[in-house]
Amino acid sequence: MTSAKSARRPHHWRRDLIELAALFTAVAVADAIANLIGHQPDGPYLLMASAVALVATAAFHTWWARRHGHAPPSDEADAVPVGAGATTGGAGNAGAEETGTTLWRMRTTVLDAPGSLAALCTALAGLRVDILTLQTHPLAHGTVDEFLLRAPASLPAQELSREIAAAGGASTWIERADAHDLVDTPTRVLSLATRTALDAAELPLALRQLLGRCTIHSLPAVSVTGRATGQSAPVEGVLEETVMRLRDPSGGVISVERPYLPFTPTEFARARALVELDARLGPRVPRSEDVLTLPEGNEITVRRADRADLAAARAMHDRCSQHTLGLRYHGPVADADRYLDHLLSPRFGRTLAVQTASGKLVALGHLLWDGDETEVALLVEDDWQRRGIGSELLRRLVALAEEAGCDSVYAVTQSRNTGMVAAMRALELPLDYQIEEGTLVITARLTREGAARPSAPTEWARR
Repeated sequence: MTSAKSARRPHHWRRDLIELAALFTAVAVADAIANLIGHQPDGPYLLMASAVALVATAAFHTWWARRHGHAPPSDEADAVPVGAGATTGGAGNAGAEETGTTLWRMRTTVLDAPGSLAALCTALAGLRVDILTLQTHPLAHGTVDEFLLRAPASLPAQELSREIAAAGGASTWIERADAHDLVDTPTRVLSLATRTALDAAELPLALRQLLGRCTIHSLPAVSVTGRATGQSAPVEGVLEETVMRLRDPSGGVISVERPYLPFTPTEFARARALVELDARLGPRVPRSEDVLTLPEGNEITVRRADRADLAAARAMHDRCSQHTLGLRYHGPVADADRYLDHLLSPRFGRTLAVQTASGKLVALGHLLWDGDETEVALLVEDDWQRRGIGSELLRRLVALAEEAGCDSVYAVTQSRNTGMVAAMRALELPLDYQIEEGTLVITARLTREGAARPSAPTEWARR
């Protein structure tokens, strides 16, 4: 864009010199004429008439020059760019005259025809809305355009939707965005792929961040009782409008649902690529460890656990009392071992294990993905209870939940399980209590201030 200020003619020193010489010449001529006329009888009157004529000539010249564009532009012309009202891509110029701006994610469907996208951009420019990013999702009959917009804070979503509809957009969907959405799509996809490559438990979270608000269920091929569930999907997966089904590399199906917005073939291809990456890499969890010192001086190690710890977890079950197992699993104690293979699978969440210096497993903490919600569960061997291990595990699980972007976590327990109730209260987070089918459900709402940092009972050091 070219402004009026940059469009001025260049100013040269030679022009100034010529104007100065002309001024001195005019003064000399005026002095000669004054001396000649001033000595005449009517000299003063002639001089006054000449002055009036000069002033009138100067005024006429100024008017003529301004009308034909020879005069320098005024201050008002400097302030208005050529093509005023147009916006450029990038950050922030749309809200120059606004007290604030709002980020929106918008998706709309247009005809796959020349000028369709231009009509949308023209409508957005008329509302002084900046287009920060744009993605296109080709369909069989049309194109889905996904925008990240910066709009004036005074612009309501309803008006934005009406203008888009008038410009040819259909099935428009708008929601608030935040600073995390400013990352371009290739960068975000590569970041999600890296997280998935490092940790198998990241796959459900990566899919959720890739596809926006959606519900993800991991449906096992075999139930905890050993029966076939009949859950299966072809290798290439299945896409049905608002539901996609992908074959789980560990068996079963990953079901992704988004009732309010159909998935596009592009989104389906991206999700399938992440699942294929997970399948090629196989089972994996980070192997970092934290060594904690308990008040009595014993050292314990907190680390991630997976199905490789199944035998040690069953051995811990055998050492636990019926009372402890009953508080944890809320069902027949004989079925407790059947849940371990499910709980230790990274597909269903993350598990933290506590082991002694001799390598014996004495506690397990689970963070389980439950659709849109997240559950926490603890099991501490009887001989190691009341030493702060359960509270430490719970703090770490809540920190993992917050890192994963969860809004809340819940624990299903019984009112007589005073240890679990006390550990939830020790988080110092807002808690909700609800009785469901004879059990107590405690929900903790996560906040930034309530980020649960791991803190050992006395001291801890990372290996």
